Amino acid sequence: MTLRQAPGARATIVWEGKYIKVLQDGTWEYVSRARGIQAAVILAVADGHVLLVEQYRVPLGRRCLELPAGLVGDEDAGESVVASAARELEEETGYRAGAITPLGFFHSSPGMVSEGFTLVRATELVRVGDGGGQGDEDITVLRVPVDGLADFVAAKRAEGVAIDVKLLLLLGAGMLAG
Repeated sequence: MTLRQAPGARATIVWEGKYIKVLQDGTWEYVSRARGIQAAVILAVADGHVLLVEQYRVPLGRRCLELPAGLVGDEDAGESVVASAARELEEETGYRAGAITPLGFFHSSPGMVSEGFTLVRATELVRVGDGGGQGDEDITVLRVPVDGLADFVAAKRAEGVAIDVKLLLLLGAGMLAG
């Protein structure tokens, strides 16, 4: 068995911007976060409802239904995942969490990007504002009953809204049953 080197050990930076960089390792091309930036994805479920957001995503050219999420270390290099998740949850949804628990680190598209995210659970939710994000983010906050989630997602898909793969966390077993 041959062990590969650590990710990026032989890679050449083809291009680098403020948030991402494109790398080449032999014939393999992939994208990575720049400056050690990470991501946090927030699972916020309370009173039988899950908090989702819908926002326009430039790479997709349309709106996308997602779990709330945000970057870690993009503004403050030493920011923790928990602090970032708390900040992003409030900015995007208007809800403040009394507790945030990391659930693990996951890779979203390992054939194309080296980026992963830390999934956190937000509990003890209190509404403290309208949410909607900052500046031109144009985030719509959605509080969806868990028992109606599959139908809600299907309706959004029928409207032409993109569906983030991370919603499979909530749909998984239901999608396999049909």
